[in-house]
Amino acid sequence: MDDRPPPDDDASGASETSESEPGRRRFVFPSALTVLVAVTVVVWALAFVIPSGSYRRTPDGNPVQGTYHREAAPGDFVHRLGELFLAPVNGLYGIRDPRTGQVAPDAAGTLYGSAGVFLFVLAIGAFITVVFATGALDRGIERLAHRLRARGALLIAGVMTVFSLLGTVEGFAEETLGFYGLIVPLMLALGYDRMVATGAIILGAGVGVLASTVNPFATGVASSAADVSLGDGIALRFAMWLVLTGVTIAYVLWYAHRVRAHPDRSLVGFLPGDRELAAASAEPPALTGLHRTVLALVTAVFLFMIFSVIPWASALTGRADAKPYGWELGWSFAQLAALFLTAALLVGIVARLGERRLSAVVVQGAADFLAPALTIVLARGVTVIMNNARITDTVLHSIESAVTGTAASVFGVMVFVVNLPLAFLIPSTSGHATLAMPILAPLADFAGVSRAVVVTAWQAASGWMNLWVPTTAVVVGGVSLAKVGYDRYLRFVWPLLAVLAVLICGFVAFGAVAT
Repeated sequence: MDDRPPPDDDASGASETSESEPGRRRFVFPSALTVLVAVTVVVWALAFVIPSGSYRRTPDGNPVQGTYHREAAPGDFVHRLGELFLAPVNGLYGIRDPRTGQVAPDAAGTLYGSAGVFLFVLAIGAFITVVFATGALDRGIERLAHRLRARGALLIAGVMTVFSLLGTVEGFAEETLGFYGLIVPLMLALGYDRMVATGAIILGAGVGVLASTVNPFATGVASSAADVSLGDGIALRFAMWLVLTGVTIAYVLWYAHRVRAHPDRSLVGFLPGDRELAAASAEPPALTGLHRTVLALVTAVFLFMIFSVIPWASALTGRADAKPYGWELGWSFAQLAALFLTAALLVGIVARLGERRLSAVVVQGAADFLAPALTIVLARGVTVIMNNARITDTVLHSIESAVTGTAASVFGVMVFVVNLPLAFLIPSTSGHATLAMPILAPLADFAGVSRAVVVTAWQAASGWMNLWVPTTAVVVGGVSLAKVGYDRYLRFVWPLLAVLAVLICGFVAFGAVAT
């Protein structure tokens, strides 16, 4: 997941590359915020060229297939310039006028901006930061790794399962950079090479994010932008998580067994002192009662979040129009933001962080997650520009014919494939989702496919790319910390990427047909 605060330069390996090539300026891929600012300006300019038009809408606001017609966009050049100026503001709290369809910060109507998702990201950022401030999660993973240190296959499977579980529920990715100093020596002590440690860490967390079930930064933001519940499609995503995690663990175990049996077949070899390095790995301190309590609270919070967002009546009956049970909560981002703020306060009190430190950690956590929150706002601002210039429906109409008559299974695979280059160009999962979903979701309606399948296909494309692209700190920082060449990592991971791509296409095709 690329929305977390980036690590220091020395962790990502950037400084090392610069020193190895003195006098040469290394190209650095722009940040998600920079990319989205550029996209905003480009889309604003294209709005003068692309013909404007609109569809007739249902009472729910969904476009009616076959009703597109040309319709002039309001305002002159000065008005359009004002739209560009106000794009970030409209992206946060723009109001859509139900009569004209125009979005403005001072209009009367329904909220079109992403203020709810913006606050939710800050809230969960505060919660995660408070949890890490207690040291419970780090200590728990360290204890698991040390306890399984004498059983290599179980150690690999255990670490990858925990990382994948954290990835699928909360986007655990950049946090893995802190575990190389522990996992690498343990793997070397068991006769494995550094690539085994690298694969266990990057792929373990990465496949969890790829198959996110309720990951707020991927599934949550995409579901909001697609106007569906976070719980819609969770059964398909859970099945995908189980299968893809199992396949990924099996692949790393296969390579690990081969390397231990035949060290000469290692893709990276062994550095001087690798065998001796393992002796430095000391047993971490035991979990305290406080740590166990915090871990239990974190587990309870995420389980409750899952319970609160699942449309249980639809899930258990198989009918999309099923009447919700009386005990269903049907929570959305407003309630979830309040949940995580309350949970952050509760964890801080239980961990006895104290008023001053707890306040500081909450503020710091929200600040650390301000970048992904802003990408959501900027991406929504692009959507507002397209809406007010009335070119969103024109884009939909231009590909309506391609979707019409397309088999549902083919459509699901198309969504996955189309989003692969977009995931590279827009490295922020939140920004990518907010930008793409307003177009992809209505296309699902035209193809007769559930919007939840589109969300699943989109996040799989984003997660698949983030397993290998050099624009993510998780990959670049990970190979640098493990002292593994990026080219060697690509050679190691490409067979797995091919297998995962085939499985993903199978899952989204099945999900599209089954809905």
